[in-house]
Amino acid sequence: MTQLFEAELDDLLALPRCEPDQLRALRLRASGEIRFVALVEPRGVRLRQRDATATDAVTDIAADAASEAHHRVATTSTPALDRLAGDDPAMQRLLSLARRLCRQPLNVLIRGETGTGKELLARALHASGDRAEGPFVAVNCAAIPESLIESELFGYLPGAFTGGNPKGMRGLIAQADGGTLFLDEIGDMPLALQSRLLRVLAEQEVMPLGAERPIKVALRVVTATHRDLAALIVEGRFREDLYYRLNGAELVLPPLRERADRRYLIQRLFAALAAEQGGAVQLRADALHALLDAPWPGNVRQLKSALAFALATREGETITVHDLPESCRADRVATPPISPTSASPATTCVGDDTPADPEGLALARTLDQAGWNVSQVARQLGVSRPTLYRRMRRHGLVPPNRRGRS
Repeated sequence: MTQLFEAELDDLLALPRCEPDQLRALRLRASGEIRFVALVEPRGVRLRQRDATATDAVTDIAADAASEAHHRVATTSTPALDRLAGDDPAMQRLLSLARRLCRQPLNVLIRGETGTGKELLARALHASGDRAEGPFVAVNCAAIPESLIESELFGYLPGAFTGGNPKGMRGLIAQADGGTLFLDEIGDMPLALQSRLLRVLAEQEVMPLGAERPIKVALRVVTATHRDLAALIVEGRFREDLYYRLNGAELVLPPLRERADRRYLIQRLFAALAAEQGGAVQLRADALHALLDAPWPGNVRQLKSALAFALATREGETITVHDLPESCRADRVATPPISPTSASPATTCVGDDTPADPEGLALARTLDQAGWNVSQVARQLGVSRPTLYRRMRRHGLVPPNRRGRS
């Protein structure tokens, strides 16, 4: 098994204990493709479980509740880096490296597409390191006008230039003294300013505008970019010596579409946003299905916006696919509902009746589109096959090859 999947044997054997539906996303070693894996217990175990007494069942429920309470406590005390990902192998390798780097004096360069969570990773590095008690100062190099970025970063003395604060200003680099300076979109920093930043990194001192003597600073610099800095160096738009000063270590965030822990991210972000509203809001299966299937060109930032939109515009206490933005639900809403007159024999439910509720209709459409491949639909919905079969029974959905049997 370990030769097939990027996982240890203990991780596979722990599936019934650590996953509520005994389902986990694993990456194949040979192809890198993602597969959802469930650990199927031997038949003898299932028979013994069916013969368990009601007392045993009550004991199990109590144990599950205690385990869940312990999990909530453990989650609260989990370090910042551990909360950034689920069981995606690429993210776990990245976080393993980040844990080794967080207490080292190396500058770190974070690369990734826009919206992948580069600042979130930078903040987690800061919070997990020995500078956690110091300030975390974030600067978006692309958002500050080029005419102001020098004074913003380095600060200035009173009367240094016309229009400035008459009392002067302490620059962002000086404000990060003793902590972390996070320079986002470093690839957009003007070339002339790169030379001054290089001196700050080399000498650990900053010269405010109008000053005669530099100010010593002790800080760690974490930078981030979605641009190809190597290409910018070739074009003469980024200093090579600065690149190597910044890139003491490199962390590359994968895009959301390539992550196997999308369900974890969806559920975690949804729980956090719902908690802010103070309501017991549920995310229905058809909405989760649509969110899992969306391409997410804006990555985690777009996902968070979509969930916030659904929570803000919902009409009830359950988020359905119809509450999601158009970009997440266009393909599903465009599919007409199944009706007894229009359904083909392959899509007709038991007794030629269709589910009356939207969830049943959505599940019937999904099964029909997948040719009633239950394993495929379970993977799409992020649930185990037993869970999917229970939902099918609840809505009266029976595979075509089993209809008409007693």
